[in-house]
Amino acid sequence: MKENQLGSSNLYVSEIGLGCMSLGEDEQTSINIIHRALEKGTTFVDTADLYEFGKNEELVGKALKGKRDQCVLATKVGNRWSPDKDGWEWDPSRNYIKHAVKNSLLRLKTDYIDLYQLHGGTIDDPIEEIVDAFEDLKKEGLIREYGISSIRPNVIKEYLSRSNIVSIMMQYSLLDRRPEEWLNLIRENGVSVIARGPLAKGNLSERIFASSPDKGFLDYSHMEIKEIVLKMKDLANGRSLSHIAIRYPLHHPTVASTIPGSSKMAQVTSNAAASTISLSNDEIHLLQEWTKNSQYKNHRD
Repeated sequence: MKENQLGSSNLYVSEIGLGCMSLGEDEQTSINIIHRALEKGTTFVDTADLYEFGKNEELVGKALKGKRDQCVLATKVGNRWSPDKDGWEWDPSRNYIKHAVKNSLLRLKTDYIDLYQLHGGTIDDPIEEIVDAFEDLKKEGLIREYGISSIRPNVIKEYLSRSNIVSIMMQYSLLDRRPEEWLNLIRENGVSVIARGPLAKGNLSERIFASSPDKGFLDYSHMEIKEIVLKMKDLANGRSLSHIAIRYPLHHPTVASTIPGSSKMAQVTSNAAASTISLSNDEIHLLQEWTKNSQYKNHRD
C-alpha cells in the first residue's frame, strides 16, 4: 500500500489507515481486525484515550504486542474523565496532557507514541501552554510528533501559525467537503490532513438503500444522498461504492491518510482494497459536481 509523508516529519503513513473507534466489544475479533489491517499493508493505527474510557487503547496495545514496529501509532488527549467515569470534561492544560500521556503509554504498552493529537480544542484554550507541553513530550522522547483533531477553522489557523504540528485530523468525505476550503493553506504550512469519516457514517455505500428515509447527513436529505449514490454506481464501472468514497479524500495532496473504521473482518479487508483503485481527474470533477462544497459557518469556533 502506498505510504505518504506526514507533514514535514519523518513519519510515513499508509494512505488508508485504521480508525479504531469502531472496533466492536469482542476483544479477539478486534485484535484480529488490527492484525488483518497490518497484513493488508495498513501502517497507520489511530485511537484515543477517550474511546471506551481507555479500553480501546488497551485493546490496541494488546493487538500490537510484538508488532509495534509495523505501524505508526496515534492517539489523542484533552478529555478528562469524571471520577465515576460517567462522562468527561475538556482539559487541555499542560499538567493534564503530561499526566494523560503516561497513562496512554501504559495502556498501549509502548515506550513512545508516534503521533499525539489534541482531541478537539477551542480558540479560548491556552494554546501556548498546550504547544509547550507537546514540545516537552517530544524532547522527553515520549512522543515523536504531534497534531490536532479539529474542524474549527480559527483553531486550525492558530496552530498552523503557532506550533510545529504535522497533521490535522478532520472529518472529510464527499458529503462533507468543508475541509477543501482550507486544504491549500494547510499544505502551504507543511502540514498534512488525516481524513476521518470517508464513508459519511455508511451513507456512501449500499447501506443507504436500506436506511431510514428520515435520516440525512449534514445538509443532505436521505433522497439527495440516494441520488448521489446512484450516480456513483453508474460511475463505478466494477469498483465498489465504498472504495470510491474512501479514495475521494486522497485526491488532494494535503491528505496523507484516510481512516475508515472497521467492526468486522470483511470491512477491514475491503477498506484496505480501496488502495488498489484510482479515480481520474474527470471522475473527481464529476463527484464534485454532484455534491456540495459547503463552508464552515462559524469561523470563531
